[in-house]
Amino acid sequence: MSFNGNEGEFITLEEGAAMTASYRSSVQPGTVIGQFVGREKLMQILNQPNCMGVRLYYGLNDKNENSIVAVGVDSNENDLTNGYIINDMAKCPPRCSKQNLLNS
Repeated sequence: MSFNGNEGEFITLEEGAAMTASYRSSVQPGTVIGQFVGREKLMQILNQPNCMGVRLYYGLNDKNENSIVAVGVDSNENDLTNGYIINDMAKCPPRCSKQNLLNS
């Protein structure tokens, strides 16, 4: 099978809210519940030749904190490991949105 650039599914706010609430109830208060990556960094990944999208890996940083590693992926489902790879995104908390159904 190969990627076509249309993978993923849109969900409703209610579905997303249920999923994020379930996660928040499983972790200690103050645990990172989300991460933000800037448009410019994301576009650098997406604008690479043959990039069909972004794969997000879960990881632990050097402080043993949850972290996300983002890498471009080609149509053959292979990571573009010779291209841009993003980490050290803005964590929530402390850099969160105002309260909404996805974070409260």
